[in-house]
Amino acid sequence: MSNYTKATNFATKDSLPTGNALKIVSGTEIDTEFSNIETAVNTKANIASPTFTGTATTDSLVVAGASIAATVALAASAVQVDAVHTFTAGQRGEITALTDAASIATDLALSNNYSVTLAGNRTFANPTNVVAGQSGSIFITQDGTGSRTLAYGGYFKFVGGTAPVLSTAAASVDRIDYVVASATQIHAVVSLDVK
Repeated sequence: MSNYTKATNFATKDSLPTGNALKIVSGTEIDTEFSNIETAVNTKANIASPTFTGTATTDSLVVAGASIAATVALAASAVQVDAVHTFTAGQRGEITALTDAASIATDLALSNNYSVTLAGNRTFANPTNVVAGQSGSIFITQDGTGSRTLAYGGYFKFVGGTAPVLSTAAASVDRIDYVVASATQIHAVVSLDVK
């Protein structure tokens, strides 16, 4: 692909005195300009349904509502979601803060790890976007008052079928580790009063 480069600066011709031979725009100059424009336009991709040949390089690729009907070559360092990888450096996921409410909502598509500070007795509602295989942790902190209780939506399954009772001291922290077993089952264990 090439960019258009102007060969003749026509505006400078306006400042030339009348009768100067360079003030006249020649057919060759116009033809050169149109040829440069034609080359630049013909070597650019169309906005609608572009076709690429050879190697296309991009910083990022976003595909919305379509599929890629081609082979995409990735750099050797790129992580592919359908391949086994050995990481030689630490990997981490962010901890996403949840909004405290009477019914605490969680979208599992946003993260793997979550945190919430309870400011009252709450229910941890069944999450949305529950997909088998996801795992992570939920950090639950008591507010400055403490003694807050937490009930759980029916998707949460605990050892022995009994939901845990949280630590009650002000500012105490409990952690629930979970693995999604199916779209309606989240196996969970709790670590109480983590210090």
